[in-house]
Formats: sequence, C-alpha cells, structure tokens
Amino acid sequence: MNVPHLTTATTGPLLALERQFLQQQVKIETWLREKWQNLAAPFYCSVDLRNAGFKVAPVDTNLFPAGFNNLNSDFMPLCIQAVQATMAELYPGIKQILLVPENHTRNQFYLENLAALQEILVKAGFATRVGSLLPDLTAPSELALPSGRQLLLEPLVREGDRVSVADFSPCLLLLNNDLSGGIPEILTNLQQAIVPAPHLGWFKRLKSEHFSHYQTVSTEFAEALGLDPWLINPIFRNCGEMDFLKQHGLEGLQDKVTDLLASIRGKYREYKIEQKPFVMVKADAGTYGMAVMMVQDAKELAELNRKQRTHMAASKNSQSVNKVIIQEGVYTFETWGEAEAAAEPVVYMLGKHVVGGFYRVHSRRGINENLNAPGMQFEPLAFAESCNNPDYGKCDCCANRFYIYGVVARLALLAAAYEFKTLGESNP
Repeated sequence: MNVPHLTTATTGPLLALERQFLQQQVKIETWLREKWQNLAAPFYCSVDLRNAGFKVAPVDTNLFPAGFNNLNSDFMPLCIQAVQATMAELYPGIKQILLVPENHTRNQFYLENLAALQEILVKAGFATRVGSLLPDLTAPSELALPSGRQLLLEPLVREGDRVSVADFSPCLLLLNNDLSGGIPEILTNLQQAIVPAPHLGWFKRLKSEHFSHYQTVSTEFAEALGLDPWLINPIFRNCGEMDFLKQHGLEGLQDKVTDLLASIRGKYREYKIEQKPFVMVKADAGTYGMAVMMVQDAKELAELNRKQRTHMAASKNSQSVNKVIIQEGVYTFETWGEAEAAAEPVVYMLGKHVVGGFYRVHSRRGINENLNAPGMQFEPLAFAESCNNPDYGKCDCCANRFYIYGVVARLALLAAAYEFKTLGESNP
C-alpha cells in the first residue's frame, strides 16, 4: 500500500486523534448505525478531506461525484456489493438505469469516469445506458477511450412523462450532472425516479447549508466520543449578497473574514499550533474548485486586482457568484512522491458504504492552497479495507490512518442526508 508521507505522523495530536477513533470503533459504528435508522443515504457521494495533523476535516461534499475511474480497481467487488445493497434498500424492483452525464465530451478523464460507473452498475446487475443532454447529438456516438473501454452516448428522448434512449426505457435516472445551470426542461415532471433529486443541483444547493448540518452532526458525534468537535469540523461563516466585479459587499466580507480568523487563532493558541491561520473564500454554490481563494488577512480582499475579482465572480458554466462561504482553511501535511507534492484524500461512498478513494496531488500548490485546480493528478489508494475494517487491537498500524478518513467522510454523508430531509425530499 502506498501511504503518503505525513510530517506529523509520529507526533502527538494526530496520533492521539487516530488512536481515539480506533479505540472507540464500536461506539463509533453503533452511533452511525443508530443515526441511519431514520435517514436515507444519498445514492453516491464523494468527500474532500484535509489532514492538518492536528485536525482532520471535510472541506467539500459532492453529491454528483465524477472520478470513479480513479478508484483502485481491486475494490470493484466492494463497489458492486454497495450498489446492490443500496438499490435493494432505496429502490427495490429497479432493473434498468439511465445514466445522465455532464456534456464534457472532450474531457477524456470524465468519460473514463462514466465508463467506470457504468461498469459498476452493470456488474451489480442493472442494465445501464448513457443518455446525453447534448443538443447536437442526434444519433448514438461510440467513443473509444484511452483505457480501452468503449462508451456509447445516446441522445435522450422524451415521450409524455418518460425519457428514454432508442429502445431502452429506464426505471430510474441516475444523474452524474450537477445541474449548475438549472434543471433541463426534458428532466422536469417525469414519472420515472431521478437520483440524486434534481433540486440538489448547484443551481440551488448551498455549501453553507451543508456545513451547517455538518456542524450539528460533528458536534453530536464529538460529544459522544468526548472530543473537541473543532478537531473534525472546519468552522465557517455565511456571507450576504456579493458582487466582486462591482465590489459590492466586500466590506462585510472583510469583517466576517476578520471574525473567523480571530476564532481560528483562539483554537491555535489552545492547541499550541504555530502555523498561521487562513480561510478559504468560496462560491457558496459551485464545483470543480472554481471561484476559490485563500486569505490570510482581511486586508487582502481590499487589494484584489481585476483578474482576481473576475476569477471570483463566476463559477462553472459562467454562473455568476453572488454568495460566498468563508471556511476555515485546513492545512494538508500529506505529501506524495519524492517531490513531496501536496496531497489530500478524497473518499467515495455508494449509499452508506465507503468503497475507496484516491489522493488528489498537486506539485505546484502549497499546503494551504486549493488542490482542486488545473495541474492536479490522482493517485488511487487501496484504503477501502482499512476505512471499513481497521486492524483491531493495533492502534499504531500505519494503514489504520485511513479509518478516521472513512469515519469523517461518513459524517459528511450523514450531513448530506439531513440536507435532503430538510428540503422535504422523501427519497434522495
């Protein structure tokens, strides 16, 4: 197993936190099991984590994950079992699935993700086709991918209150499209089930709402284990209406950044942490790491040049950014390879099950910067087993580091389930 170098791996705070999770594994699993009794999990989810040594916390939760091609192929059986268990629980009787993707036909990595996801679904026993929303796709198009896989894109057709491709009429639509631009008319008022629910797309969903739920979940969890919730929670602040180009709302943003930095400094003093606190200012609704900036002093916001303001003014598909979340910046002290490139773990789940993950690695970004940026690479990790099944009784086993990642990712998954419930959606 390739385990990234962690500069704090043998020092106090992190090791103590890891050991506490491992020693209380039974209590943790019981707590999680009880929480899921009255909640339905999302069909799938990925969580970006940061390991600062003194804390491990999620920094983003994606309900339309793309990156299944980056998972370790050795754990295909785990993915298959997770899909079967999740479908049996949420949608018994489903036989045919239509996968509805993004329109990234030139992005080979994304197409490989689709092919890998389709393979998982088919091997789990579900007939699966890919129905494209591309307006200029009028006939099936077969794509040969670098991995050797073949991917068939077919135009999505609507008849009455059902959609289909050619002679294939699905029982369920699985969105792998985050709907940043809104819900396409072809997907409205359908008789078929759609997962995740379209209203959870980034045109409506807010990161601040998710992390508000995560704050509640992590606080309850920490109380049950007797630990400080800050060790697993990135504190944040909401911000009102913003216009970076016109510089409206910047003074309020500066005030809230100053307030959050003061709160972080207080925790750093409490734990005798010498690093300099920082925050991440992010679009409250967005993906692909767009419209994100690191701030160490609120004065930096008053000195933004036009290029920086333009970067923060729009997210995917040129959607205007008018709300931001100010989130505690979490260092990553994990590095990959001889060059010691900054790395962060990304954990994937199908239903309630951790099925693996990978490291996002960036050789040109620092330990306090956003790694979800052009130039990143992915290193698949075989940590699915230790995420679910730590080496019992061996708390100092290096592989056991990954158990805490699986637990924190499942807390973020639980927060996403509360999002669904709050929005009044009976099925995720």
